[in-house]
Amino acid sequence: MSTIHHLDPSRQTLHGHFSPDLAPVLTIDPGDTVHFRTLDANWGLESYIAGKGIERAEFAGRVSPEDDGHALTGPVAIRGAKPGMTLEVHIGAIIPGASGACLTGGWPSAMNERLGIVHDPVIHVYDLNAETMTGRNQHGHTVTLRPFMGVMGVAPDTPGPHSTIPPRRWGGNMDCKELVTGSTLYLPIGVEGALFSTGDGHAAQGDGESGGTAIECPMERVELTFHLRDDFPLTTPIAKTPAGWLTMGFHEDLDEAAMIALEAMFALMGRQYGIGRVDAIALTSVVVDLHVTQIVNGVKGVHALLPFGALR
Repeated sequence: MSTIHHLDPSRQTLHGHFSPDLAPVLTIDPGDTVHFRTLDANWGLESYIAGKGIERAEFAGRVSPEDDGHALTGPVAIRGAKPGMTLEVHIGAIIPGASGACLTGGWPSAMNERLGIVHDPVIHVYDLNAETMTGRNQHGHTVTLRPFMGVMGVAPDTPGPHSTIPPRRWGGNMDCKELVTGSTLYLPIGVEGALFSTGDGHAAQGDGESGGTAIECPMERVELTFHLRDDFPLTTPIAKTPAGWLTMGFHEDLDEAAMIALEAMFALMGRQYGIGRVDAIALTSVVVDLHVTQIVNGVKGVHALLPFGALR
């Protein structure tokens, strides 16, 4: 019988890197559900204040360099998870906190340098309404919320620590806006127990995350249910979402990221429809859409999307 567990952010459960050496803070059985509560990506204990800069109260126990990355809750070990297996993560309710912020410019990065905003910061602070699923900033702009977790990943199979910023074949900072409630994420498992962590709540984001951040926010509750698969080998994350099947590719070069996502889609179509690679390539050209997931995490992301019903 499945069990529901709860994980809140604390010194025991928070970390800012991935590593196979992190001890699990919770061990569960396949089929169990975990209700996570998370800080925002920048370890905030209070919201940003419009026009007041980025100074605010942050988690007091943060340690550098181990906690230099996103505030992640976990890791969770799944009994029976072994390298080579696949972790199936069903995404249930995602409930954002009452406020969030989009921070653009004001720090050195390749994208900010290209846009000319390294020394030109702006913060849009949003009041978030989880009932109407809308957010309104200090300038009166109202947007529709579509919350998801920017970071969901398992420990890499090489010694850490590993930065939380670049996404990997093990997941992590994928920033894929399609991973909403009702989606199922599939991740390759690299270590015993899988060691899954999540954080970096996003209330809303566009493909590309072009300004550097989404509406970054804490999450009051993120409901994730875990299963193990030994019949679904993966080389990169894939997901079944309300929009359709998608495959992800990550690489410093955007073209290479696209090819990784496409190769994974060819393999998925072969599995789903029993067709060969060349036929899959031809059909992909007709029914699959390529989206730029994000271009701001050093390692860029592309996801290939096969909408339901597009191929029958």
